[in-house]
Amino acid sequence: MLNRIVIAAAAIMMTAPLAVAGPIDSACVRSERARGNAPLCGCIQQVANQTLSRSDQRRAASFFRDPHEAQEVRMSKSDRDNAFWARYKRFASQAEAYCR
Repeated sequence: MLNRIVIAAAAIMMTAPLAVAGPIDSACVRSERARGNAPLCGCIQQVANQTLSRSDQRRAASFFRDPHEAQEVRMSKSDRDNAFWARYKRFASQAEAYCR
């Protein structure tokens, strides 16, 4: 009985991180540029978890579907967009360095 519980707990611990994909990971895997590169997308999501809030992650994930939206945010004059863009640039730089 104890062996079954230990095996079940180990199986849950090993598969749980794989079952929980964040918005960046999901958008990345579906994008043409990533070509379904799940390990790369997972790495980028890990960096996003460390550097971006959940709402920033959802906003950044939208750039995978509509790259022009990123350009509009980058060129925006609003303080909100400028603050987001600064956080996004920090995330992108860290992801590029970490996920090579």
